Amino acid sequence: MPAAPDLLRQRLWAAVLRRRAPCWLAALVPLVAALVLLPAMRAWLLAAFAAWVLGLALDAWRWHRRIAGQWNAWLDAAVPAMEDSSALLAAEARTPMARLQQQRLQARLATSLTGDDYRAIARHRAPLATPSFVAPIALALIAVGAAWFYDARAAHVSAPAAAAPAANLPVVAGEVYLRVAPPGYTGVAAFETGARDIQVPQYAQVQWCVRQPAGQPPARAVVELSDGAILAVGEVCASRRVQDSLFWRAGKAGTAGGARYNIRVTPDQAPQVTIAEPKELIHLLAKDATTARIAVVVRDDYAIVRASLHMTLARGSGENVRFTDREVPLPKSSDPKHRNWNKQWTLLELGMEPGDELYFFVRATDNDPENPHTVQSPTYTLRLPGPEAESVDSTALPTMVKPESLRSQRQVIIDTEQLVADLQARPKLADLRARSEAIAADQAALRLRYGQFLGEESSLFGDEHGHEEHGEHEGHGGHEGKKEHGEEAQHGKQSLGTEVGAMQRFGHVHDQEDNATIFDPQTKAILKRALAAMWDAEKSLRAVAPKAALGPEYKALEAIKELQAAERVYLHRTAFVPPALKEEKRMSGDMVGAMSYKRAQGAPDDTVPAEVRDLVQALAQDGALPALWSKAARDAIGARIADPEQKLAAQRAVQDVQDGCVPCRGPLRAWLRGTLTDAPVLVQGRTAAQSPFVNAWRNGEKQNPEPQP
Repeated sequence: MPAAPDLLRQRLWAAVLRRRAPCWLAALVPLVAALVLLPAMRAWLLAAFAAWVLGLALDAWRWHRRIAGQWNAWLDAAVPAMEDSSALLAAEARTPMARLQQQRLQARLATSLTGDDYRAIARHRAPLATPSFVAPIALALIAVGAAWFYDARAAHVSAPAAAAPAANLPVVAGEVYLRVAPPGYTGVAAFETGARDIQVPQYAQVQWCVRQPAGQPPARAVVELSDGAILAVGEVCASRRVQDSLFWRAGKAGTAGGARYNIRVTPDQAPQVTIAEPKELIHLLAKDATTARIAVVVRDDYAIVRASLHMTLARGSGENVRFTDREVPLPKSSDPKHRNWNKQWTLLELGMEPGDELYFFVRATDNDPENPHTVQSPTYTLRLPGPEAESVDSTALPTMVKPESLRSQRQVIIDTEQLVADLQARPKLADLRARSEAIAADQAALRLRYGQFLGEESSLFGDEHGHEEHGEHEGHGGHEGKKEHGEEAQHGKQSLGTEVGAMQRFGHVHDQEDNATIFDPQTKAILKRALAAMWDAEKSLRAVAPKAALGPEYKALEAIKELQAAERVYLHRTAFVPPALKEEKRMSGDMVGAMSYKRAQGAPDDTVPAEVRDLVQALAQDGALPALWSKAARDAIGARIADPEQKLAAQRAVQDVQDGCVPCRGPLRAWLRGTLTDAPVLVQGRTAAQSPFVNAWRNGEKQNPEPQP
């Protein structure tokens, strides 16, 4: 029986794998620990983890092949009840004696081999004290040790470079040293240090002082800053409030300074506001929802003094939308730099009912007392769907007032479905064409009503209201209705012949406030889709095919539903206040100070200042530079270079040229040329005299051209 040997081999393989599992798990533990503790070496450790997976697969394949070739010998050696005849279980018995022995072995399999026997065979054939068991653990430890060694070496190499600037140098008597007092709201402690590169918060107060030596005359020095300012330092310290990065050097009066030292400024960043939930700017709640989650995270580099959630609830539709504002402060946390608020609001707490919309945003302010940063998140919307109204399209457009005689799209669909049902019950319906034309007229009237918002002026089928008026007159019956109809037709012909009648019949007003210019492109696209569907439905109804008109009618209804869902538009209220009018000048005719209606011709912008242009040309030569050239260069660099490091490099070039370095003129010229922008092309008009004589002379030249030689 081939099933018995396969089952035996599978059980032996499972027992061996369980025996080998501690080896591979022990090799995996250091790899996982290193992945967590050494993030910088994650790429190497992932490669080691891939090698671990490959080794596990190869080890399992190796034992599978070994068991397939030696399973019968393992059973004969471990189980005496098999009587050294395990090979008969997988071979075909050719003699009566062999068949008898095979049947005996098959009967003993259920009782002779237990789980303990398989575990005993695995312990004997896969012992722990073998190289194959120890090798995975050793290789994993070697990989982790190498990763730790390289990570520690990289940290050791980078640590001195990072730690050297942070150490304050001792103050030497007679030399310039720094006193730094960061703003109080930053929480950074004040410190003193010798001359070195430092990093300070923005708006820090930096003082340059000289420690006076005992028993000697007062020491004095001059500090030159990168922006050209010169500070005298003596018994009184020179002070400056630092807003941008700069460098300085100290020296004696009248001599060039020594080494430069950088003061790099860390700007005060604005708070960061993150709306974790909801994810979408417009979040549609379920119809049966009872709660809504709002998760907000606010971070700042120093501290947050004010953070609040602003909510605006919109209720109603059309022109009857009411707004309710509410402000909820975000709770403080143990860390002043961080505020995290994750709350599951109930709709009762938010005050929401079906059909309402809730607009909310978060506003946060940091703790800078003089220059506070206030940021505001985008506005998010929570929309709770309301129950479907009986006539959905009647409120789809807030500015549309629907006449009583105008049937809704849903009513058109109901009439069409009733006509289709009657047609199926009575295929030869007598008034089929009349009813189909009546529904088509209702669809056309509704289409024209919506078409007014896109500037639609005419119809493919003439007067859509003629059929409706005709139906009303038929309802009166008799000679009286025909007489009235005839009088109206005659009056229509007379009015059509006049100019006013033609304008009323075929004209369309374009200067009304409810026309096509009041909608955004998305709303216009939905309107166009609805009108196209109404056109298709009307054509099918005119062709007496009501069943084919149902599809376009439903498409038009879906578009109208989208218009209803998007009928509210939320905008932040602006803070613009127009200036007050001077009552004493109104209606007085006083034109003093009034601007002329004639526009003056634009003058070309001086994008390249003359002093910078002259300086760039002078730097290309070895001659003398223009007067006040350093001020012009520093002004151009400060106004047109935004990157702090590039600005410092350009200011160093200015100082080098000021010290008399002729080869340094080339780098300074390159920096100044980089600040220049191309002058725009400005078309200038020319004045030309216009007189009767000049015009006659020009016309005469055109009429009598000179003969060509």
